[in-house]
Amino acid sequence: MKHAKDIHQVLIVDDEAVVRNGISRALNNKGMATQLAASGEEALNYLRIQSFDLVLLDIRMPDMDGITLLKQIHAQYPETDVIMITGYPSIDSAVHCTKLGALDYLVKPFSLDDLEAALQKTSLGTIPSQESATDSNGLEINSTKKLIIGQSRPMKKIFEKILKVAPTDSTVLITGESGTGKELVAQAIHANSLRKDKEFVAVDCSSLVETLLESELFGHVKGSFTGAHQTKHGFFELANHGTFFFDEVANLSLKIQAKLLRVIQEREFMKVGDQQKINLDIRIISASNSELSESIQKGSFREDLYYRLSVVPIHLPPLRERKEDVPLLIQHFLEKLSRKMKKSLPEVSPEAMDILTEYAWPGNVRELEHSMERILILEDTDVIRVRNLPSFITQRQGELQMFSEEPLTLEELENEYITFVLKRTKGKKTEAANILGINRKTLASKIKKYDLH
Repeated sequence: MKHAKDIHQVLIVDDEAVVRNGISRALNNKGMATQLAASGEEALNYLRIQSFDLVLLDIRMPDMDGITLLKQIHAQYPETDVIMITGYPSIDSAVHCTKLGALDYLVKPFSLDDLEAALQKTSLGTIPSQESATDSNGLEINSTKKLIIGQSRPMKKIFEKILKVAPTDSTVLITGESGTGKELVAQAIHANSLRKDKEFVAVDCSSLVETLLESELFGHVKGSFTGAHQTKHGFFELANHGTFFFDEVANLSLKIQAKLLRVIQEREFMKVGDQQKINLDIRIISASNSELSESIQKGSFREDLYYRLSVVPIHLPPLRERKEDVPLLIQHFLEKLSRKMKKSLPEVSPEAMDILTEYAWPGNVRELEHSMERILILEDTDVIRVRNLPSFITQRQGELQMFSEEPLTLEELENEYITFVLKRTKGKKTEAANILGINRKTLASKIKKYDLH
């Protein structure tokens, strides 16, 4: 019996172009690369020069039937799996194909669920190798073919950094605005690491008060405090040998920060109320939507812990800084949500796509996904047009009136524009300085000059 393997390269062999193209789109959306062949001879030419994990093979073709090609593939390329497809089903042909080595037998027209079930016989939820973890649209995270979508230059650099840092045990600090996908990046690092078969434990540091967080992280022994009626294993213990993800790490109290620093340094901890030390082997990834450097200056975050957590920093750009990824994300979310809601996949008109691409998306990728969900629920249409978009997106009144009836001086215009950018970035000075193309020191002097505090 063959071992389960990843599917990365798929050869689709069918003399009907509509079938080839339809299957190709479905597999591309799952992060697989496809090669299309219209005949058995063309398929053999591809097999001679390229390795494929899977061949989807039509039985009836004009020059060489699928059974003949199946025999050749089984003899010459035994590591390549084959799934047969046909529009003329019969029990005899299904049994015959199985005896010749085919993994499965799909009858046209088949659904995406049928295709997914057949693929599961080839790939049983394994993690992709680093060399094949990216596809044309983004970075694969896990066995469900979940992707971080992006083709823009900033995202490609992030994908490269993820794949470089993943096999190590170095700590990673992921920064970026809310909704940019920080936890997805943490999951991708874990899924491409040597710890991928162990636990990935995520904790939102902003959701628990200090006393509860300490117990949740370290666990406690029975009777250690009022209400501790039994011994409890903490998140650290559950994540042992795996990956621990601190979301919104800036919200940790100084007391917990001190204990976390000791855990990182000594690789051991004790349950609350216990004297017995527990050895700990975890990879720590942290995330923050605020500038930790500012928290350090305010005295609310330890500088020594910051350097321990940020051996490898990864900054996720806001969606407005990678607009070329918006159409990809829209298509991805529409396909995912259409399947979930069992609705037909709508198209997006060019005019609507232009507006969606130019919109600032202050809530980033999360806001975009929720907007697509809202449209699918409320708008019953095959083509999403401008009139189908939420009003907050289509309202074109600018947040900044660049030119008023009364001309402005350059200083007045600079004052208004800096104010606009600071509002857009919610007062985050480093981000505002980057948008303005100046350094933080220059921005600070202008804030003082125009009294923008």
